[in-house]
Amino acid sequence: MLSRLARAAALRLGAPCARWLGNRAGVPAHVVDLRSDTVTRPGPAMRRAMAEAVVGDDDYGEDPTVRELQEKAAQLLGVEQTLFVPTNTMANLICVMGHCRRRGSQLLLGQECHLHVYEQGGVAQIAGVHSHLLPDLPHGTLDLDELERVLTRGLGNPYHPVCELVCLENTHSSSGGRVLPIDYLRQVHLLAQSHGARVHLDGARLMNAAVALRVPPARIVEHCDSVSFCLSKGLGAPVGALVGGPKDFIQEAWRLRKALGGGMRQAGVLAAAALVGLAEAEEELPRDHENARRFARGLQALASPHCSVDPAAVETNMVLVKVAGLPAADLCQRLQAVSPDEVAQTGHAVRVLLFPWTEQSVRAVWHRDVSTQDTELALRKWEFVLRQLGP
Repeated sequence: MLSRLARAAALRLGAPCARWLGNRAGVPAHVVDLRSDTVTRPGPAMRRAMAEAVVGDDDYGEDPTVRELQEKAAQLLGVEQTLFVPTNTMANLICVMGHCRRRGSQLLLGQECHLHVYEQGGVAQIAGVHSHLLPDLPHGTLDLDELERVLTRGLGNPYHPVCELVCLENTHSSSGGRVLPIDYLRQVHLLAQSHGARVHLDGARLMNAAVALRVPPARIVEHCDSVSFCLSKGLGAPVGALVGGPKDFIQEAWRLRKALGGGMRQAGVLAAAALVGLAEAEEELPRDHENARRFARGLQALASPHCSVDPAAVETNMVLVKVAGLPAADLCQRLQAVSPDEVAQTGHAVRVLLFPWTEQSVRAVWHRDVSTQDTELALRKWEFVLRQLGP
């Protein structure tokens, strides 16, 4: 998930195809890719599972590896059933369409949430659903009083759309991977239910939230009527997401998946990778979170006037860095470049790949392809660049 500036910067900065790249300094450059947790590559265990997967035609419901994934995920999430789909964007759209059955239904969601900003407005152009945007609070939550005001406005009023659905995002990417508290989820769900609406959770990074809260994912999902669950972010699978909910909801989700072109055939080769990602999550994700916190503490200790970070706000695998004195895009270019001076002073040639999140901020995202050593190298590269910028 990338900001508007980030997507434009991707075209300028380019993407590496290997960790070690040649450079003008005459030594191999070590690449630390912190652009997103979507850049991971399948490891040996994941590739082996994909190669050996038992498959069938999933569009007929006959792929045993897909069925295994769906059953395990349903138990993990505490829902009756799940459905394997190609992307989390499709999963979110299917859930909105499943809840909002009449055109013109109203969806309430935060103005910076992924579903609104980065998913092509699919709820409008495909589902015919009207979005009402609410301000995001710093923690990624919505103001409950404002939420109730909007929920009640359309009740019995022929001039306003009827609110059918509230969408939440956990973790909240635009807030820097913040985790929505369970008590807040409970309050939103009760509020929505009392006014005839339902709650959908965009759980693209749900496992990160569960690890941070130290609770099973089902404890989070129990306060929602449906959930999307991405497999190609922190879990490291190359493709896929899941829709979770009651049995009748998933039956309708199957029909909607077909209508959106998401039916797949021998999809077990993809589900096999996701099963490995799920099995490794309890080991991998805490390490990602700790590396993100380690980086934030280290960057704060540099006390540079050009960068600031709040380590207390680092709850999962993301770090938001405020940039001063130069555009964030310029800082990203400096972090990617390698010079003879860097090699002479540090003994390393390191390229740190980042996107500008806004004009004056950068978001760094940790994942299974970034080790503790990579984190230290990235921090030393930041130190070198900031020292070159001067006071």
